[in-house]
Amino acid sequence: MKLWDKGISIDKFIEKFTVGNDREIDLKIATYDIQASLAHAQMLVKIGLLNSEELTAIEVVLDALQSQLSEGTFVIDAQFEDIHSKLEFELTKALGDAGKKIHTARSRNDQVLVALQLYYKANLGLIQHKTKTFFETLIALADTHKSALLPGYTHLQVAMPSSFGLWFSAYAESLIDDVYVLQASQKVVDQNPLGSAAGYGSSFPIDREFTTKALGFKTLKYNVVAAQMSRGKNERIIASGLGNLANTLGKMAMDICLYMSQNFDFIGFPEALTTGSSIMPHKKNPDVFELIRGKCNKLQSLETEMLLITNNLPSGYHRDFQLLKENMIQGFEELEAILDIFNYAIQEIQVKKIDLKDPKYQYLFTVDSINTLVMQGASFREAYQTIGAQVQSGTYKSDTRIPHTHLGSIHNLALDEISAKYPV
Repeated sequence: MKLWDKGISIDKFIEKFTVGNDREIDLKIATYDIQASLAHAQMLVKIGLLNSEELTAIEVVLDALQSQLSEGTFVIDAQFEDIHSKLEFELTKALGDAGKKIHTARSRNDQVLVALQLYYKANLGLIQHKTKTFFETLIALADTHKSALLPGYTHLQVAMPSSFGLWFSAYAESLIDDVYVLQASQKVVDQNPLGSAAGYGSSFPIDREFTTKALGFKTLKYNVVAAQMSRGKNERIIASGLGNLANTLGKMAMDICLYMSQNFDFIGFPEALTTGSSIMPHKKNPDVFELIRGKCNKLQSLETEMLLITNNLPSGYHRDFQLLKENMIQGFEELEAILDIFNYAIQEIQVKKIDLKDPKYQYLFTVDSINTLVMQGASFREAYQTIGAQVQSGTYKSDTRIPHTHLGSIHNLALDEISAKYPV
C-alpha cells in the first residue's frame, strides 16, 4: 500500500530503490506518528470533518498499535512503503471509511516532519539527561581527586602543574557549553509543522494551534513554506549540537588513552574494563575509550553529511530528504550509548600517585618560581630571565608548595559554582 496509490503499478526495481530502509527505520518514529495522528484526528473532530464516534474508534486502533510497538510485535510488512502507509492501512482495515478520513488535511510531507520533530525533541531531551548524569559523575570525581596533582602539557611538552580535580572538572564545565547548543537545537525543533501539508497549507479550516497544544510543542511554525523548509535545516542544526558534545567526549577519551599508556602511567582501569592481546599477555588495552574516540569522530561528520545532502536544494519538498532520517536516528542512538558506557566506565578509573620529583617533571614549576620572584618585587621580565638562566645552567630547583588560589585553579576548583552554572 502507498499513500499516493492511484491504481498504477510501479516498477519493482524502482520501488525497492525509492523505499530503501524506510520500513526498518520508521519503527523508530512509529510512536510519534501515532501521537501526531491522534492529535490530527482530534483536530478533525473539532472542525467537523470527523465525528466523536469515529474518533473513539480511531483512538482504540491507535492504542492497540502502540501496544504492539511497546511489546515489539509491530511489523511494517513489505507491502507498505513506510510507517505512514501502514498506519492508514490498519485504521482502514479496522474501521473502513473512518480510517480513510485520517489523512484529510495533511500530506505525508508534514506527517513525516512532525513525527521526526517529536522524535528529535524526545531524544534531545534524553541526550541532555544522560549528559547531566555524566556531568555529575565528573564533578564527583573532581572532588574525590582534587588533591591529586597531574602534570599539565602544552604541545605535548611538560608545561605547568595541573590536577585530576582540574582535569575532571574541565570536562564537566565543557559539557555545559555543549548543553547550551543542544538546548538551542531543541528550541528549533519545538515548533509544530503539522498542517503545512505538502508545504503550501490546505483549503480546509484546520486548527493548527489545537494540534500544537495537543502535541506539546512550544509554538507553531506558522508559515507553511517555512515549515517545509525546516526539513534538512533541523537536521543540520541538531547534528551540529550532537557533534559538539561528541567532540568533548572524544577529546576526553583521547586523554584517557594517552594517560593509560606506560609512558604516562597516570591512570588505570580494572582488567574487566580492558581487553588483552592475542599474542602479548601483558596488554591491557583501552578499547572502550578507543571506540568512544572513533565513534565520536564519526558523529562529528554527521553535520557535514546533512549539509551536503540538502545544501543546493530549492524550497519545497524533495525526495533527497528521505536520506536524512537513517543516519540522524543512528547518530542519536550512538551518542546515547556512548554517554551510558562512558559514565559507567569512568567511575572505575584508578588515579595513580604521580612522582612530580621525577627528573622529567623538573621544570613543571618554573612559572610558579617566576611568580614568586615577582611577588618579591622583581618585574616579570627580570624574573623570567633569572629562572630561564637557572634552567639553562642546570641550577634550577623547583618549589612544589606554591598554592594556586584564584577561582578555577588547582586549589580552588569552583565545583559548586560550576554545578550551579549547569543549565536547567
